[in-house]
Amino acid sequence: MFEWITGVMAAGGYLAVAGLMLLENIFPPIPSEVVMPLAGFLAATGELSFLGVLVAGTVGSVAGATFWYWIGLKLGEDRLRRFTERHGRWLTISPEEVDRASDWFRRHGAWAILIGRILPGLRTLISVPAGVARMPLLPFLFYTTLGSVVWIAGLTVLGYLLEAQYERVAGWLDPVSWIVVGALVAVYVWRLVRQARE
Repeated sequence: MFEWITGVMAAGGYLAVAGLMLLENIFPPIPSEVVMPLAGFLAATGELSFLGVLVAGTVGSVAGATFWYWIGLKLGEDRLRRFTERHGRWLTISPEEVDRASDWFRRHGAWAILIGRILPGLRTLISVPAGVARMPLLPFLFYTTLGSVVWIAGLTVLGYLLEAQYERVAGWLDPVSWIVVGALVAVYVWRLVRQARE
């Protein structure tokens, strides 16, 4: 897994980093906790620049968040709830999760966007209630970008620091990344089965 992801990013460069982060936000096949540290590792080896990785990851992340903002804006709360009742299992989003994200947004307003972009599990969903509430696009983009930069910079720095320890970690990093992805797939399938039974 380590070699595959770094190979994709080395071949595709910044576009691959942005694309993986976009996919991670729309439908998380590979979590940002794997993508950005590996991009940071490539920056440490000199294959990519640290600033370029940070910008590409942020662009992909903000584009994915904007997609969910647009979904919330176009569907509205009632239609979004009905959509998640019918099709949410394919995206692993339940109506209850939409309600929790909406409640978080109502309580904290624009700060929910900034803080939500840093919290795993809330990072993607927090964009939806911002769209439903018709939050103006420019403040949404400002808070989303700021929160995304903090999250992505932290992960990228971890990967950058990993480069110096590559020999020590390479042996266990590949199996660990396969376990992480396998666990995510298992959780996804479990949620699909559970929602199908309800």
